[in-house]
Amino acid sequence: MTEFVCAECGRESDNSSGFDRCVCGGPLEYLSLIRRGSRISLDTGCLLIDFSDFLPPLRYDSSVSLGEGRTPLISCEGPELEGFKVLLKNETVNPTWSFKDRGTYLTLLDAIKRGFSRFGTVSTGNMAASVAAYGARAGLDTSVLVSADIPDEKIRPITVYGPRVARVKGDYSDLFYKSIGSASSWGVYFSNSDVSMRVEGSKTIAFEIFLQLGEKVPDYVIVPTSSGGNIRGIEKGFRELREARLTERTPTMIAVQASGCSPIHQAFQNGRESVERFHNPSTIAHAIENPLPPSGNSVLKMLRRNGGTTIAVDEEDIIQAQQRLALRGFFVQPASATSLAAIEKLKKLGSLNGSTVVSILTGSGLKYPSALDKHPAQVIDVSIDSLDSLFR
Repeated sequence: MTEFVCAECGRESDNSSGFDRCVCGGPLEYLSLIRRGSRISLDTGCLLIDFSDFLPPLRYDSSVSLGEGRTPLISCEGPELEGFKVLLKNETVNPTWSFKDRGTYLTLLDAIKRGFSRFGTVSTGNMAASVAAYGARAGLDTSVLVSADIPDEKIRPITVYGPRVARVKGDYSDLFYKSIGSASSWGVYFSNSDVSMRVEGSKTIAFEIFLQLGEKVPDYVIVPTSSGGNIRGIEKGFRELREARLTERTPTMIAVQASGCSPIHQAFQNGRESVERFHNPSTIAHAIENPLPPSGNSVLKMLRRNGGTTIAVDEEDIIQAQQRLALRGFFVQPASATSLAAIEKLKKLGSLNGSTVVSILTGSGLKYPSALDKHPAQVIDVSIDSLDSLFR
């Protein structure tokens, strides 16, 4: 039975192998059976139950859930944001502090459904920790492949869950595709960045935003973008809400990247149909530093269909946006801060006047503490006997 379609060439597939790539190399996308009258809710707090009319028929298993999803949507105000309404979708409060947990939960259920006992991913950050945590929760033999130059501060939050972690020498972009071949040979379900069930997990971000806005959609959704699976999923969620006649429109999607690694932005702005490798990437926003994103071509196609666009932000803008978010109570990793930096840049262009904008905060600042070196601590040393003079 045809259940999947290639997001690039449109070829249909049954994905019987479970490895989520079309013969053309593009990512497969699940064909949701959307019926008029399909409903969503936030009744149970379980995304697989509340959004079951829109998700694949996976068997709900509370024993492998970590409480993913149902994250807050919080107003963000300030003089630099006057003239439009900004809301922050705070994905940092997921179990492993990033949006990745939504997709990891669904890929885990899919792996169990297909009879896999081995689970894994290629990642150097948020997804690695998420897959390690959920693999441990389900008791699966879990492997995480990371680049050879990964710093210890990013290794330890992965190894604490007890997976097999391998530093792999060679081109990191090539590792994504080589892992798929090895997984096929050795029976490992690789929960990589743009597999179909991970995209389905990202759809639930759109559903929650819709319900949290009182069954309305925003004008814009801004998403820090690396491989492209998350922004594809969020757009797919809003598109399916429209197909179910729950809304008449979808928001304009904006993919934000760091100027130091912006292959999708460069391809889109130059009118190309495919991304090209970004050479010598360098950015503090490591979580979105992907020089050859596997869903890059699909994101380009989606943005043109959606009427969306891309934007790239500089290092100083990212650091300043991270600080401004912290002063509002949100400590996010630099990649998350790109979304606020993008909003401020778009405001200068007059693009957002009178609109409602949702910014996705993808991951916690605790995932990348060395970024704090860009924000010098201001601490006053006093004696216990001089507290009065301090407060005076």
